[in-house]
Amino acid sequence: MHQLFSSPSTPEGSPPPGPVAQRRRWRLAAALSVCAALGVYAGESLQYAPMKDVLDLPVQPAELNKRATASGVAREGKRLVAVGPRGFIALSIDGGAHWRQVGSPVQSDLVSVKFSGAGTVWAVGHDAVALRSMDGGASWQRVLDGRALLKLLRQHYAEGAGAPDVGKIRQEVERWAAQSATPDVLPTPFFDVSFTDANEGFLVGAFGLILRTGDGGKTWTPWMEHTDNDSRLHLYAVAGHDAQRYIAGEQGLLLKLDRASERFVKVSTPYGGSFFGLNASPGRLLAYGLRGNAYMSTDEGLAWHKVETGIDASLVAAVPTDPKGLLLVSQAGQALSVSADGRKAVPLQMPYTSEVMGATASESGALVLALVDGLRVVDILPSAP
Repeated sequence: MHQLFSSPSTPEGSPPPGPVAQRRRWRLAAALSVCAALGVYAGESLQYAPMKDVLDLPVQPAELNKRATASGVAREGKRLVAVGPRGFIALSIDGGAHWRQVGSPVQSDLVSVKFSGAGTVWAVGHDAVALRSMDGGASWQRVLDGRALLKLLRQHYAEGAGAPDVGKIRQEVERWAAQSATPDVLPTPFFDVSFTDANEGFLVGAFGLILRTGDGGKTWTPWMEHTDNDSRLHLYAVAGHDAQRYIAGEQGLLLKLDRASERFVKVSTPYGGSFFGLNASPGRLLAYGLRGNAYMSTDEGLAWHKVETGIDASLVAAVPTDPKGLLLVSQAGQALSVSADGRKAVPLQMPYTSEVMGATASESGALVLALVDGLRVVDILPSAP
């Protein structure tokens, strides 16, 4: 069990945490329940069996618990993959009509899942876990975890490394490691992953953590010195179109990849709250997050306008629709149809659901929801006049 810690960059009095922050509470809740259980027997014995690390505990394939929490879901064709706490991974090959739980190399909490093409799927989460499937989500291999990442960061930011701020980054890495309850394990979570092609990809996470691969994920290089994020704000999402990539984070942070300088440079936005997600396509960039806030740019981030959603719940997903529209989905189970230019947002009718953690569209156009109490496929309709 690895200790969680809050961001020093989040001031007191800031808005309540959204769904991404809430996902971090799962591990804390689990830790408290374990401590409570141990406390019951504290008077009887001081000898406890050593607890195994979640990184050393695989999840075996099992009959799906239909009420298992899911934190993210992704689609390729009819195939859907969902992830959740304690290494939960579920697979559907028929558009969500049937699901089965597949094995996982770890019991760490998983928070995001993405297809990167040709049946390759990535799942990321706590304890710096990055998992990859090469068969569309049926089987999974560990690519990174908190042990490997700590070694990688220490090696990359060793004395003499070229970045001007390498000393500061090295100190930050050691501080993170010192706050872990498990020696030599970095508990820092990854929040998202995105590939520009079969070779180049980016992993982003808490405290400004970012890694880049140029070989399809076989090896990863720390890239913290390649970002305009000296405050080490959390990086919640990475997305893009073609070879362009953007990163969204807390306190209105938005970064754009500048190929010439090989750096994610800061883009000014009119919002100071957290952005939890991005949707990018040629001529359109949407950033969304806390309390129904969403902003759109049609010029790669030079100018922005607010999408008037009319809701207060945090937004957890932006699902593309034909021809160029988007569906915005809130944590409270609300859905909005957003026009291609972001000037119009129309509420839609959606069946009542529990708290929504993520969403995607099925091949047939239905909405596939990752919920705190399971997975659900729903049809959405225009609101009544």
